[in-house]
Amino acid sequence: MVYGGIFRKPEITHVLHRGDPEQPGQQVSPGLSPPLGDLELSAQHSGMERRVALARWISSPANPLTARVMVNRIWQFHFGRGLVDTPSDFGLNGVPPSHPALLDWLAAEFIESGWSIKHLHRLILHSRTYRQSGRVHQAGLAKDADMRLLWRFPGRRLEGEAIRDSLLQVSGKLNLEMAGPGFDFFKKRGGLDGYPPVSQFGAQGMKRMIYAHKVRMERVPVFGAFDCPDAGQPMSRRNQSTTAIQALNLFNSPFVQEQSKHLEKRVVSQCLPDASTVDQIVMSFQLTLGRQPSQSELKGARELMDQESLATLCRVLINSSEFVYLP
Repeated sequence: MVYGGIFRKPEITHVLHRGDPEQPGQQVSPGLSPPLGDLELSAQHSGMERRVALARWISSPANPLTARVMVNRIWQFHFGRGLVDTPSDFGLNGVPPSHPALLDWLAAEFIESGWSIKHLHRLILHSRTYRQSGRVHQAGLAKDADMRLLWRFPGRRLEGEAIRDSLLQVSGKLNLEMAGPGFDFFKKRGGLDGYPPVSQFGAQGMKRMIYAHKVRMERVPVFGAFDCPDAGQPMSRRNQSTTAIQALNLFNSPFVQEQSKHLEKRVVSQCLPDASTVDQIVMSFQLTLGRQPSQSELKGARELMDQESLATLCRVLINSSEFVYLP
């Protein structure tokens, strides 16, 4: 069975007096408001013709707004904050761009590249601005404490989805299968019993979180605490809060404990059969943080393993700021 639509002649649109549909006023033809463009159609155009005309106006190189909005969203994705701080409002009520000339140049480059998002990603990632250090210095803080001039790379916490996917990646359980059906975080959707969470996931439930079914007005267990939108309303830019429930979820949840044990098995499997405790610690740091441990970290990790286990060390590394934050 499929949901099918039937095309019909569009209804006549009127200006409604005080917004009341019972008080229709002057007839309005399909088109755009004068500040946005000169697109104007007759009432005889079909619904399909109207949508095609609107799509052509949106994607027209002569329309700079589309490219500017898209470029700003991509920039926000990489830096955590757009060149325009109000990504859904480029009007008078929005915030002016911090770098207007850069925004215009990127928008023009985006259009000239054939609207290639990959080209824009490469352009930004290869820039000196993106590749610069994230270290803080007093001279920069004195001139630009709000970091709008991008004198260093703005470190920030990963999104909840990225934290979960990174956790599954280091534990070796991430299912990289693309397309196909998604998975549920809840056993059923709604009802008198609410939304009981799924406690055990199969291979399908280990896919990237982009394949998770969203339930409106209901947060995802564990990772929903990391400011994941509840899908009840659009959110152009996520808030970033720091709460105790985030640390408690990431350290004590059964899901994280289970992945810590899988990570322990992966560490053991990638070490030699006669590997020492130090070898296992080094491998744990390499898999989770991508670096060698310092001498003080090595000492603390050995003391922890003497008291607890390798799985506990893996859980500690997963909960470290270095794992959940971009530098």
